[in-house]
Amino acid sequence: MKLRLHHINLATEKVAEMERFYREVLDLPVPTGDIPVLEKTKGYAGDVGFVWDGHVQMHLAEKDVMAGFRTGQIVNPVARGHIAYRCDDIEAVKAELEEKGVPFSDWGERAVEGWHQIFFYDPDGNVIEIHQRK
Repeated sequence: MKLRLHHINLATEKVAEMERFYREVLDLPVPTGDIPVLEKTKGYAGDVGFVWDGHVQMHLAEKDVMAGFRTGQIVNPVARGHIAYRCDDIEAVKAELEEKGVPFSDWGERAVEGWHQIFFYDPDGNVIEIHQRK
């Protein structure tokens, strides 16, 4: 299972203010590519701002505590935020998590067009995303 850190998602009720802060105070630009195309009709329709340091993106997502209910998923990645890794074989990752007894929510492409996403909890309840770009 080869993973690389892709983004950190902060759930917020102040998307525009947060985006302005990270751009103006920390001088982080908008990513030049690989910005996800949001699927706003499949369960999560919140606003999202994007900044990056040239390597890792930060997604500033509108907090939505009901997204898990609307999508029928147990793990809700936009209630408190999450850390995300990109992989090259999502099916292998899913098989390894199942083998290790780690339950996960398979969001498929419900939130981002062209990204197959799964979400699960670490032992302290932090949400982890692993996705494969199709």
